[in-house]
Amino acid sequence: MGAHFSYSQDFRGQIAIELRDVGAPVRPALPGAIAGEVAALLGRDLSKLAPSVIGCDLALVGVHYDPAEALRPGWPVHRAVQGLLERMPGEGFGPRTVGFGADADGRMPESLHADPDFSGGVLRVMPFVLSGPAVAEASAALEEELFDRGLAEADVALALQDGLGVEVEHVRYQSLRDLLAMTAMQYQHVGLDNLWALLDAALLEPQSEFVLAQPQEPLARYAAGEVRLGLLDFAAWQQRDAEPEADREQRAQAFNLFEMRQRQYAAVLRAHGVPVQFVHCPQADASCLG
Repeated sequence: MGAHFSYSQDFRGQIAIELRDVGAPVRPALPGAIAGEVAALLGRDLSKLAPSVIGCDLALVGVHYDPAEALRPGWPVHRAVQGLLERMPGEGFGPRTVGFGADADGRMPESLHADPDFSGGVLRVMPFVLSGPAVAEASAALEEELFDRGLAEADVALALQDGLGVEVEHVRYQSLRDLLAMTAMQYQHVGLDNLWALLDAALLEPQSEFVLAQPQEPLARYAAGEVRLGLLDFAAWQQRDAEPEADREQRAQAFNLFEMRQRQYAAVLRAHGVPVQFVHCPQADASCLG
C-alpha cells in the first residue's frame, strides 16, 4: 500500500458484511428506521474501542456496495456520506449520529445507488464517516484497534439481516485503510501484485506516474488519472515475451493467456473506477504509452 494515505476532516470506515451465500441481498438498502438503529449500534461499539468517538458526528449510509466501489479515486462513496452529514441540520448542537436509509417505498437517492453489475459478491461494505473536533483522536485509536478488535456484536448482525433480508456470516468494522490492505493482500495472493501497484498509484497518489513493463505482464502506464494498456500483435509479443524453445502452438497459447491477462487488468481497473485506454504498441515497449 502506498505511503501517502491520510484522512483530512473525517474518518472513513465501513461495516464489512460477509454473506452466507453468494448473490445479491433481497434489498439494496436498509429501511430508514433500521439504518438509524445500526448507526446507533455502530457508535456504541466504536466508542468502546475509542472513547473519543462519543464526541464525533457519525453518519452511516445503509447501502451495501462491492468493495471495489469503495476503493475508487477520490473515495466517492465516503465523500457522498460526508456530503449528506454536512447537509444535516443540527451542526454545532452536539454530536450527531444518523443513519441514512431507504424511504417507505424502498428508494434511495440515485447518487447513492450501488452498481448492479457488482452485486453478486460474498463481501459487501456499508460506508460510514466520523467527523468533528474529536475526529483526529478517534481516528488514531480506531486505526490501532479495528483490525484486531473490529468484530461487530450479534445485535448488529441481526439488524443487518432483518434490514437487508439476507443471511449474514460475519460482520466487522474496518477503516478504509484496513480495506485497502485487505484488498492488496487478496490481489497479491492471486498473482496480481503488478495490477495492485497500478491501483495503488491511482488511489493514493493520483498525480503520480507509474509504468509497468514486467516480462510476461501487460504493458501499462498510469498518468493523468487513467491507465494506458499496450496492445501487442503476435509478432510484437513474440519479440518481447516468447520463450525461445517454445513451438508455434505453445506460443499461440501463451499469447492467448497474455491477452486474457490484459482483459483482466482492464476489467479490474474499470471496476475500481480507473479509466482504461488501449494503445497499439508495435515496438513492444512502454514508449508507445506516452
